[in-house]
Amino acid sequence: MSASSDHANSVFASVVQAPEDPILGVTVAYNKDPSPDKLNLGVGAYRTEEGKPLVLKVVRKAEQLLVNDPSRVKEYLPITGLADFNKLSAKLIFGADSLAIQENRVTTVQCLSGTGSLRVGAEFLARHYHERTIYIPQPTWGNHPKVFTLAGLSVKTYRYYSPNTRGLDFQGLLEDLGSAPAGAIVLLHACAHNPTGVDPTSDQWEQIRQLMRSKGLLPFFDSAYQGFASGSLDADAASVRMFVADGGECLAAQSYAKNMGLYGERVGALSIVCKTAEVASRVESQLKLVIRPMYSNPPIHGASIVATVLKDRDLYNEWTVELKAMADRIISMRKQLFDALQARGTPGDWSHILKQIGMFTFTGLNANQVAFMTKEYHIYMTSDGRISMAGLSSRTVPNLTEAIHAAVSSVA
Repeated sequence: MSASSDHANSVFASVVQAPEDPILGVTVAYNKDPSPDKLNLGVGAYRTEEGKPLVLKVVRKAEQLLVNDPSRVKEYLPITGLADFNKLSAKLIFGADSLAIQENRVTTVQCLSGTGSLRVGAEFLARHYHERTIYIPQPTWGNHPKVFTLAGLSVKTYRYYSPNTRGLDFQGLLEDLGSAPAGAIVLLHACAHNPTGVDPTSDQWEQIRQLMRSKGLLPFFDSAYQGFASGSLDADAASVRMFVADGGECLAAQSYAKNMGLYGERVGALSIVCKTAEVASRVESQLKLVIRPMYSNPPIHGASIVATVLKDRDLYNEWTVELKAMADRIISMRKQLFDALQARGTPGDWSHILKQIGMFTFTGLNANQVAFMTKEYHIYMTSDGRISMAGLSSRTVPNLTEAIHAAVSSVA
C-alpha cells in the first residue's frame, strides 16, 4: 500500500497544517539558518553578554538545598499548589504590608507560569463574572487574545501605542476605556508592556485607576516582569498596588519565568483580590473546580525553588542583586544601541529605545524592513519590529546597527 493511500485512509486526513506560532516561529527559522553571524532577537528569554541562557546562582543554591533535604517527597500538591509559594507570591506582588493580605481578602493559586495563570483566571471569569468582555491593549502579547477567546471571553481592544510618537497613546486609551461597557474586564500589563516597552507614568496610572473604578471596570493584571524591568521589585509592582490600595477588586497573574529565570519550570500564580475574606474563600473553591479537570494540580519543583528563595532573607537578598544585574544589562544594551545608531547617523529619532523599558523594544521597523534584515543580515525578530534587548550584546550591537541603518535607508 502506498504512503498516499495510507494518508487517504487516515481518520485525520482532513487536518490541515497549522502555521508556526509567530513568536516561536522566529526561533524555528533562526535554527535553520547556517550563517555564523545569525542573531535571534525574537525570543523572550534573557541571555548573557556571551549570548548564553542564564541559570541564576541563587536558583542553583535553592535547588541544592532541595536535593539535599531527605524529607522532601514527590507527592501530589493540593489543587491550589504549594501553600508557602502562594503566600509568598501574594506578598511579593501586593507588598509585605498589604491590607488585602492582612484581611484575608486575597486568594492565590499556583498555576503554570503566566499563560496558565491567565487561562485559569479567564475561565473563572467566563463562568462566574457577569460581563464576558475583556479589553486588551493594541498591541499586546500575541498569546493574550487566544488565551481569553478559548476560555470563553469576548476580546476587544483599547488604544495603547502611538506609532507616531513610539510612546503611549494616553488620550486614545482613556477614550476607549471611557466608552467600554460598565463592568468590562480590562487587561493591564503591570510593567514592561510586551511588545512595546511603553508604560504609563505613575500619574497616568492614577488616572487609569480613577477612570476604571468610576466605571466599575475589572482590572486583570499580567505581571510577567516584576523586578526585571526597572531592577526594583517594588517599583515594578506599583501599578498593581495602587489598585489594591483603594479596596477594590482585581486579578493578577504572575510569572517567575523572567525574574527568576525559571522559563521551563512553568512557575506562576493567579491572585484574586476580593471585597471580603468570605468572598475570597468562595472564589478559591471555584478556582479549584477550574483547575481540577484542566491539570489536576501544579508541578512541585519550580514552586519549591521560588518558595525557598523568597522565605530565606539571605537568598532573597542575593536574588534581588542578580535580578538588578539582569535589568541593568538590558538598560545598558539600550544605551549602546541608541549611541551606535546616533554615531552611524541612522535616519530618524531613536530616543524611544532609551525611553522604553523591559525586555523588548518596539523599534518602529515595518515588516518589509524586518524581512530585509533577516535576508541580508541574518537578524531574526517578530515581523512587528519587536526586538529582545536581552538577546543583544556589545559584540552584536554593531551588526544590528548596520542592519537597521541599511533597512531604514533603503526599504520603505
